[in-house]
Amino acid sequence: MDASPQVREGRPLVEDLVYGRRYRVVEKIGSGGMADVYKAVDEVLGRTVAVKVLHARYASEPNFVARFRQEAQAAANLSHPNIVNIYDWGRDGEAYYIVMEYVKGADLKSLVSERGPLDPLKAAEYAAQVCAALSVAHGYDIIHRDIKPHNIVLTPDGTIKVMDFGIARAGNTTMTQTGSVLGTAQYISPEQAQGKPLGPASDLYSLGATLYELVTGRVPFDGDTPVATALMQVNEEPVPPRQVRGSIPPGLEAVILRAMRKDPMKRYGSASEMRDDLRRVAGGEPAVGGAYGGESDIGHTSVLPPVERTATARAGAGAPQVRQIPDRRTSPWVWVALVAVLLALGLGGAWALGLFGSPGIVVPTLTGLDEEQARLALEEAELQLGEVATENSDDVEVGLIIRQDPAAGARVEKGTAINIVISVGVAQTEVPDLTRMTESDAIEFLRDPELGLDYDKTVRENNSEVPKGEVIRTEPAAGQTVPVGTRVVLYVSEGVAQVKVPDVTGKPRADAEADLKAAGLSVKVNEVFNDTVAKGSVISQRPDGGVLVEVGSTVTIDVSKGPEVILVPDVRNKTEAEARAAITAAGLTPKVVYVESPDDGIVINQFPIPGASAKRGDTVEIEVGKLPEGEP
Repeated sequence: MDASPQVREGRPLVEDLVYGRRYRVVEKIGSGGMADVYKAVDEVLGRTVAVKVLHARYASEPNFVARFRQEAQAAANLSHPNIVNIYDWGRDGEAYYIVMEYVKGADLKSLVSERGPLDPLKAAEYAAQVCAALSVAHGYDIIHRDIKPHNIVLTPDGTIKVMDFGIARAGNTTMTQTGSVLGTAQYISPEQAQGKPLGPASDLYSLGATLYELVTGRVPFDGDTPVATALMQVNEEPVPPRQVRGSIPPGLEAVILRAMRKDPMKRYGSASEMRDDLRRVAGGEPAVGGAYGGESDIGHTSVLPPVERTATARAGAGAPQVRQIPDRRTSPWVWVALVAVLLALGLGGAWALGLFGSPGIVVPTLTGLDEEQARLALEEAELQLGEVATENSDDVEVGLIIRQDPAAGARVEKGTAINIVISVGVAQTEVPDLTRMTESDAIEFLRDPELGLDYDKTVRENNSEVPKGEVIRTEPAAGQTVPVGTRVVLYVSEGVAQVKVPDVTGKPRADAEADLKAAGLSVKVNEVFNDTVAKGSVISQRPDGGVLVEVGSTVTIDVSKGPEVILVPDVRNKTEAEARAAITAAGLTPKVVYVESPDDGIVINQFPIPGASAKRGDTVEIEVGKLPEGEP
């Protein structure tokens, strides 16, 4: 059965789905922007697994498929108690899937939604386990990109499992779906919202936002639209958690606010460093790495509980005393300067408001958004989308905006059209068929700049079908679509492998056959009689020992059957002709002696006697009767 579901009463039967001829679907357990997730049974190993299947609309996109394959392989290398294991991945028909560990438990988003904010020390302990998982992933140059409470599962034994590494960024590739920024805008880092390159610090920001929600019960930023929320991540500082919930330890607030700094360089240097601070906080100790050394970033230095005014203060007690200012004469130039400043400020404000006819709408930042997100952002700013062009990009993922015109921050008139350029991903090219080309010609062909590929290395292999020096195959294979700049490995024929024939003369048959087969040769055996070579031993071979032949060639060996023993036939009472024929047929030599006898032409006697043992070629003497002379 393939992965195409049957239909009953218009509804697909998930229980009829089988992926890779071994993963039988039991039920659908989730769906996201990129994929559906099923609970399934591995019919080979008999264990329950989760199968994540890429949505069909992405399965037809070469960029998504290539990245899905590359990053599933990268994610499969991750092995840690706090990471959901990747078991397998593949393609079934048009469906691409990843098979992973099936985890029982509840995700942290559900826990907060159902029970409210978590105990701060427990939340710190859970976040420390997430840091342990991220530390391993970052060690493999894998950035998760989608850390949020939904992707963190708490198992019944208290272990945290981080999910969705199968769509993380591995090296310079990315599998984050174009629309996923909208779906997780409350947790993305400022650099991700802006479409900038990401690093380990990006995951730590998202973990900080996640931890903020776990202990306060609300996300740090939540605008009217996902675009507005993403812009808040870039431009605004979060309300310190202790102003939302005063029972949060100051040390935990410090950890959260450091993880959520706008500048990645000011966050924790690594997941391990953040984990150490979280462990200190969970143990009731201060957060060493969470101290800010007197920096004045808004939202980062405030670790005090909210201060309420007392009843006395509200009633006016302790009102400030008014101190009279001594009368001094003021220089007229001071008044002139003050008037000039006020005039400048007034004119500047009028200019900004467009009172002098200048454009008054600031162009929003569109880079890093997709086309629909850009359209919404422009509508909110009372602008409109202009020309939409596409361009290949090595850095910006498919579907996201590379640049805009006019640039972000420029002031334009209401209704102005803003042109955008959207990434279509890394430029692709097809690997040509280089088979049967010589190595030098193939290398020259690959290095042609117009092809968009490059030569990597040559691997030599023996091959009985492809002449020596010609290309057998390539990696990636001919016809495969790959990113421009891919380096191609050539597999070049060394011709048919040759081997020196072992000398097996005189050896027992079994040893001789074993030696020849071990050398990669075939064996043909002839059994012949021999008077000098012991029975079962090799008398001779063809070709002789020491000769070079192709692997797989046949060597013929003659094996001794020992001396040949012939029984002398009984030719008495036969005619001379009959006796001669019988003796010759037995491999012996007839010798005739004529004796006078009335039995003319008949064998009267023979030597050796019938039944005696003889060797091939021995002489058998027969006496043939002959009438005496003169008798008729």
